[in-house]
Amino acid sequence: MTRATPVCHSGRMDRLRGRWRADCALVAPGAEARVVDDLGRDLLRRWREPHRRYHDATHLLEVLSAVDTLCAREGVAPQDRAVAALAVWFHDAVYAVRTPRTNEAESAALAAEALALLGADAATTERVTDLVLSTATHELRSGTAQDITADVVHDADLWVLGAPVSRFDEYCRQVREEYADVPAGEYASARSAVLRPFLVRPHVYRTTHGRRSWETAARENLARELSRLAA
Repeated sequence: MTRATPVCHSGRMDRLRGRWRADCALVAPGAEARVVDDLGRDLLRRWREPHRRYHDATHLLEVLSAVDTLCAREGVAPQDRAVAALAVWFHDAVYAVRTPRTNEAESAALAAEALALLGADAATTERVTDLVLSTATHELRSGTAQDITADVVHDADLWVLGAPVSRFDEYCRQVREEYADVPAGEYASARSAVLRPFLVRPHVYRTTHGRRSWETAARENLARELSRLAA
């Protein structure tokens, strides 16, 4: 997957608005158009907050594109693809740099509130909120049970680790900009603690496609960034 093309600002927003309506239609076909559009506007406002450098609308487009790629490669049903997409819509909807430990919980609560307004059923709402919460740690699951939707969300959010070098390096710079107030040494230590576990575990990705197509590049990118942080 290549990076989502930012084209022009209005074009990107139009693309996201259309995608939001389509994803909602699959999980809440009876939702009022006004409610769908109001919730979409609030979400896009959040994704365009000025303090975001990496966790912005471009990131949202990239992860949605990765969801589509993975669902096509892994044979995921349209309904499950929509659940994965909605989890992506909400996974960084709340993004506060100063209180990052509560971001996923607050994003999940926002998802539950929005899905209730849309009239989504309880099972769908629970699946989406659980998937949002799972992005807090990005751990590999233990055991043999497979939830392909969870695997897709996990890998899609981590697509950037296996991105082409220029995009991965841009991502690293953008995350640093989001934490510009953190002293260099403190940032390097904390950031290394976030990235190193991905490199030392057996696999970065869960899906077959992620491991075949992104794993090698991700390991090379991670090793390079960890070396930079240690310098």
